[in-house]
Amino acid sequence: MGLIQNLLNLVIPPITIVFIFLILPFLFVFKFINFIFRNLFPEKMRGKVVLITGASSGIGEHLAYEYAKKGAYLVLVARREESLRKVAEKAGRLGSPDVLVVAADVSLVDQCKRFIDEAVNHFGRLDHLVCNAGIGSYCAFEDIPDVTKFLPLMDVNFWGSIYPTYFAIPHLKKCSGKIIVNASVAGWMIVPRGSVYGASKAALIHFYDNLRTEVAPEISIVVICPGIVESEITQGKQLTKKGEVEVDEGVKNVLRGTGIPFESAGDCAKAIVTGACRGDKYITEPWLYNMLYLLRIFCPELVEWTSGLLHRTMPTPT
Repeated sequence: MGLIQNLLNLVIPPITIVFIFLILPFLFVFKFINFIFRNLFPEKMRGKVVLITGASSGIGEHLAYEYAKKGAYLVLVARREESLRKVAEKAGRLGSPDVLVVAADVSLVDQCKRFIDEAVNHFGRLDHLVCNAGIGSYCAFEDIPDVTKFLPLMDVNFWGSIYPTYFAIPHLKKCSGKIIVNASVAGWMIVPRGSVYGASKAALIHFYDNLRTEVAPEISIVVICPGIVESEITQGKQLTKKGEVEVDEGVKNVLRGTGIPFESAGDCAKAIVTGACRGDKYITEPWLYNMLYLLRIFCPELVEWTSGLLHRTMPTPT
């Protein structure tokens, strides 16, 4: 068996490289034609039902506005009901025929089942499930005094998408629906002091990549990887090293101090809805962050060195 394994180690890599170079021209032509076709005939959202978690602010709020402009019925979910109602009022003015507001915590499985049931009972169908709720974290792993305090990060960022997905699948299948999940560039890029946060987002990406093969062709899945976007997270709202969600001005100042331009939540949401209706499987926004993905694959040592340098030189939030 060892001889066979060694032989395969020698033979498989060159065969794979040759295959890639042979298939690339045909793949580029196919993808180009497919892209043109999808741009010419995007999904029409008028009269369809869209459920958005984390819809009270940031990207989720603006996703509601973009879907409203397309005439979709909306189900807005978050813990802050008052904020949701303000978003619902504006979405109604922008063109949504009816907006259902549901106050719920996505980290609780019973509440996820409840808001999926309420959505289907109210509208009779579900076309797009947008799993957008999430919380941020920015601290070195060794600085966490009690690692169990970081369980909410996985509960919200990972299970907060998996729970509603589980209950929504039977309804989405009836409508050939879509699941749009908001992950992050941190899910595949090394982010200084973002180990736990990045792990929660990496888990999302891997889960939905696998789920896509299980639910196709009845349901399609869109994985979103935003970079630095204006939101409550970039305004400093984080799960602190103490395990409490609060605004940390130190985090806000550190992020601002990087000099990296922030994309507006509105521009990000518009790109997401456009891509989802076009039928994209992956959306990285802003698009330039795709270059980081290439660096991660082809120059991992450079990425690791740069990230280490940033970790050592960037100020530590207090």
